[in-house]
Amino acid sequence: MASRLMEYFNKQPRIGLLSTANGDGKVDAAVFGSPMMVDEKTVVMGIGENRTFAYLQENPNAVYTIVEQGETIMDWKGLRVYLTMKEYATSGEVLDTYRKKIAEIAGEAAAAMIHASVTFEVAEVRPLVDMGQGWEKSV
Repeated sequence: MASRLMEYFNKQPRIGLLSTANGDGKVDAAVFGSPMMVDEKTVVMGIGENRTFAYLQENPNAVYTIVEQGETIMDWKGLRVYLTMKEYATSGEVLDTYRKKIAEIAGEAAAAMIHASVTFEVAEVRPLVDMGQGWEKSV
């Protein structure tokens, strides 16, 4: 099941929505294509110096939502991956390695916009639409 989750999560091209909230509960949602699941419990992504990054510093909890269009609305697939930020780096080897990967996928301009690499722990995985089924039935 974990390898299937990683395969689905890392499929390219794809984009998803990262939802965050600051310490006061004010919410934000931003489109990201860069998150990578490096093992069954760890997600790494690059973030600019923006609202998402500021909110994560106040509240480390986030949700990354992946959606794939289906023929009809009932055929749409996706996941909600609940995350907790464990650490971030604004310099160093982890950030440099991540920028290189993004440059290969999205180009040098996209890599240059990355202010920090952020490492999350996967707390929970739920289907896009929860009808009492396990996530594996939704992808």
